[in-house]
Amino acid sequence: MAGVSLQCGDCGALLKSVEEAQEHAELTSHSNFAESTEPVLNLVCTTCSKPCRSKTESDLHTKRTGHTEFVDKTSETAKPISLEVPKGGSESQEGGTSDQNEELVVPEVDKKLLEELESMGFSTARATRALHFSGNASLEAAVTWIENHENTPDIDEMPLVPAVSKAQASKPSLTPEETNAILKELREKARKKKEEEEKRMEREREKERIRVGKELLEAKRIEEDNERKRLLALRKAEKDEERRAREKIRQKLEEDKAERRRKLGLPAEDPSTVKPSTVVEEKKSFLPIRPATKTEQMRECLRSLKQNHKEDDARVKKAFQTLLTYVGNVARNPNEEKFRKIRLSNAAFQERVGALKGGIEFLEICGFEKIDGGEVLFLPRDKVDIAVLNSAGSELDSAIKNPFFGVL
Repeated sequence: MAGVSLQCGDCGALLKSVEEAQEHAELTSHSNFAESTEPVLNLVCTTCSKPCRSKTESDLHTKRTGHTEFVDKTSETAKPISLEVPKGGSESQEGGTSDQNEELVVPEVDKKLLEELESMGFSTARATRALHFSGNASLEAAVTWIENHENTPDIDEMPLVPAVSKAQASKPSLTPEETNAILKELREKARKKKEEEEKRMEREREKERIRVGKELLEAKRIEEDNERKRLLALRKAEKDEERRAREKIRQKLEEDKAERRRKLGLPAEDPSTVKPSTVVEEKKSFLPIRPATKTEQMRECLRSLKQNHKEDDARVKKAFQTLLTYVGNVARNPNEEKFRKIRLSNAAFQERVGALKGGIEFLEICGFEKIDGGEVLFLPRDKVDIAVLNSAGSELDSAIKNPFFGVL
């Protein structure tokens, strides 16, 4: 039996002629074709007379339009296939016109499909090229071709074909129902794609919000920990100061008690009765004496200042507050020279600090040095010790707030 079609050995598609095989090869790069006795289907829709060349195409038509009735006219259109390759033009025996000189023209495409593609926003050149290379099959085939070739450099150039190829039979266009169905599907795809992108962006924004929230919580936790440690250190210093004050009061009471017994002619307490505190002191006497720290020197200096001026508590408190201001300014702005320099002849400084015994000594413990013949107190930048300044601030704060500070 003579062949009635050409079958692509790569994808199995059935083609009616050599021209269709050439177009198929150009579109798909398939090159393995063989003659087949299986005819190309011709299923004609009884409702709109659209021909379908395969069961898949008829199913797609039914899905788009709802038309279910088809008439099989394959036997009427099946014809023996000619394997002769069509020539692009006639050549004369005496050096006639060659293929290179053939006139190139814009191929004819389905006008209705072209208008529909242009209404969808595609340029005329791109729409014409898509319809030509998709064989004017359908609007969906043209859109699919554009999606697959949108990165092709010449996609927006008008295609040209030899003049002999211009007169091709126009394939039937889509019905209005099919066109609306395709447009609806394309819009639905675009909507879904936009929704997916919005969801992705929302997930990214939520992740960023969570990350920033965690960072803020961590920073707040660290700040609270530092504040808690500072308060614990202040409370410990206050308790130590209170303990020392109570111990001195107890010792003073013991001395007063012994003095009263002596005045009353009573015998002294039995020396064999050793109190725990005495034992501890005796034990401590055998321990090596360690030098006083800067903190202890500051505390002793402030205690002496309060003892020397205990008759004027308001002036002493004002001196402590002034010293706390000097120390705090340097600790917060160590690079500012104006906070590290104090002129001793300044009337305000003399009234608040300089005239009180122990005020200048406290600043010298903090690192200040006398320069310009003893007229100026100056703290060099390279000698600024933030730890020492913080300790000084703690001691001054305790001296201001602790009612037992410097009682004895």
